[in-house]
Amino acid sequence: MEQEDLKCKDRVDSHFRSRFEALKDLWAGYCEGDEGKTEEFYNYGLSFDYVKQNTLSDKLEGYFRYQISWGGPSDEFRFFTNPDFSIHRIEYWFLDWFDGANILLIGNEFDLLADIFENMVECGTVEHVFKEASVE
Repeated sequence: MEQEDLKCKDRVDSHFRSRFEALKDLWAGYCEGDEGKTEEFYNYGLSFDYVKQNTLSDKLEGYFRYQISWGGPSDEFRFFTNPDFSIHRIEYWFLDWFDGANILLIGNEFDLLADIFENMVECGTVEHVFKEASVE
């Protein structure tokens, strides 16, 4: 069976592993001050934005979205936060034409993405995109 013929639930784990390993490598280079890895890290994702509560009918909670790819398929990390921007849940989503599946991050996977998000908090990106979404 072709990879494209499989449901997202059958493909999500391999896509997540690939994204996680790439981010782990880029983040390590960024933290070590490697200029090449830092530039790659900054250019890795397509966007970082805030999706407000009830934007989609089934989304009862707003979240910050770090979108990695777009189209069919697309993938993204979703950061669910408290009002002080502390994280209470991180999910990885793999989406492909009317189908989608997600993985709840725990352990080292959660820790890595939480560190990346905290960096965005510290540099003001999180507050900026939250305020930008609130104005709309």
